[in-house]
Amino acid sequence: MQSKILFIISDETGKSLSKVAATKKMLAVLGLCFGFCMTLLGFIIYDYYGLKQDLVCQDDLERKVAGQSDIIYQQKKQVRKFAAEINTLKSELTVLNEFQKKIRIIANLETDGEQDGLFGVGGPMPEDLDPDLSFKENSGSLVREMHEQVEQLNTASVSQKNAFESLLQGLELKRNLLACTPAIRPTNGWISSKFGYRKSPFTSLKELHKGIDFAAPKGTPVVATADGVVTFSGTKGLLGKLVVIDHGHGLVTRYGHNSKIFKKRGDKVKRGDIIAEVGSTGRSTGPHVHYEVRLNGVPINPSRYIYN
Repeated sequence: MQSKILFIISDETGKSLSKVAATKKMLAVLGLCFGFCMTLLGFIIYDYYGLKQDLVCQDDLERKVAGQSDIIYQQKKQVRKFAAEINTLKSELTVLNEFQKKIRIIANLETDGEQDGLFGVGGPMPEDLDPDLSFKENSGSLVREMHEQVEQLNTASVSQKNAFESLLQGLELKRNLLACTPAIRPTNGWISSKFGYRKSPFTSLKELHKGIDFAAPKGTPVVATADGVVTFSGTKGLLGKLVVIDHGHGLVTRYGHNSKIFKKRGDKVKRGDIIAEVGSTGRSTGPHVHYEVRLNGVPINPSRYIYN
């Protein structure tokens, strides 16, 4: 017979309320059950706190993922914007290139053969980027294509800069050439003797009249017909008081028979500047300006250089 352990339950006064008898085997089983329950409870509590911590970490992770998604969205938006700007820049460079070509045609300037291929020698403009399609397929390919086109734009911009510098130099040369080309009458008056062979009013012999005579009242202003530098200012033989202007490019003009001279040798003059006054010095039948144009030392008809 197994020995039993008696448990007596009493109140505060010590009065017995209940008695429970249990064997050692029963107590051992109860102890094991209690221990198991406590262990299970411990695992439950541990899992609870672990789950709670995982939930906190998950919330942080979700916030980070949401933040990263927003960053990625903004980056994609920026890439699309840059792609659109690249397309716009390509179009603007092409328009500028066509514009400088038109200016060259108008100014009768030769086109530099190197300018035919703005985006490389003989190369056409790269196709426009499609940000939406490229991002759906492969965002990396769009970025690589953008990088390649940026390099092409850089090359094109350098080429365009050189083209405009060349155009500017050509236009400046044209402007200087036009400014230095005789183009107006040297004085207000009427033509009393044209360029070419004529009968000399002094000897009655046939002679080559090397310029045009403009008759005008004494004192009428005489002007330079183009930009240049005065190379002679003084009295010279039959032409009396003479002014000679070198315009460069082989062009020289001569103004003879003046009554007064206002420019000296070495003075720079502009077209329209007053250089003298009409007179009748030297061998002359009356007040007039003997006007000559010489190209590389050879007298040519001044009427070719009078547009007013």
